Amino acid sequence: MTTTVVDEAAAVGREDGFRRRLLDGLAASIEERGYRETTVADIVRHARTSKRTFYDQFGTKEDCFAELLMANNDQLVNTIRDAVDPRAPWPQQVRQAVIAYVHSIEVQPALTLSWIRELPALGENARPTLRRGFGRLATMIVDLTSNEAFRDAGIAPLSHGAAVILVGGLRELTAQTVEDGEPVAGIIEPALAASLALLGPTPEVRF
Repeated sequence: MTTTVVDEAAAVGREDGFRRRLLDGLAASIEERGYRETTVADIVRHARTSKRTFYDQFGTKEDCFAELLMANNDQLVNTIRDAVDPRAPWPQQVRQAVIAYVHSIEVQPALTLSWIRELPALGENARPTLRRGFGRLATMIVDLTSNEAFRDAGIAPLSHGAAVILVGGLRELTAQTVEDGEPVAGIIEPALAASLALLGPTPEVRF
């Protein structure tokens, strides 16, 4: 029997569909019971598929977790970029970015907490995922602070190092807020204040 291009495309589509369902299944289980307590059986239950399908797509639960977090990170970056109007005054752009970040976290707080707390606990194998996630967020911040509105206001783009510090601080604040059961929206004002302080003119120091 000859395999056509259409047949191959359909097969790829089915594979992508199963993979997406499994990622969504893991995300649902993390929201339900946390990553550590989640089993492959939980993932396939939410995905409405089988363990065989899971192992056709992923070698381990950790592999599925890493891919889910990268997909979630990419979605977060795209959401923030889309929310920022580069024609708006620069402080308003910062607020738009912070609010978009918070709204994204509110959708899946447990997944975000697992990103921050449980991924590092996986050890050396987690390092590439952590570095890529931090790197994408930091690069996005540098890019967003490089547009014309910032330049016209005399605001230099945030350095990559400062962006990493900002990401790290926001993530820790987010984790503590979720762990304490507090509304994630409560971090908007402190996150905005920290962001503006990093971006604003350096105050004159008197001795």
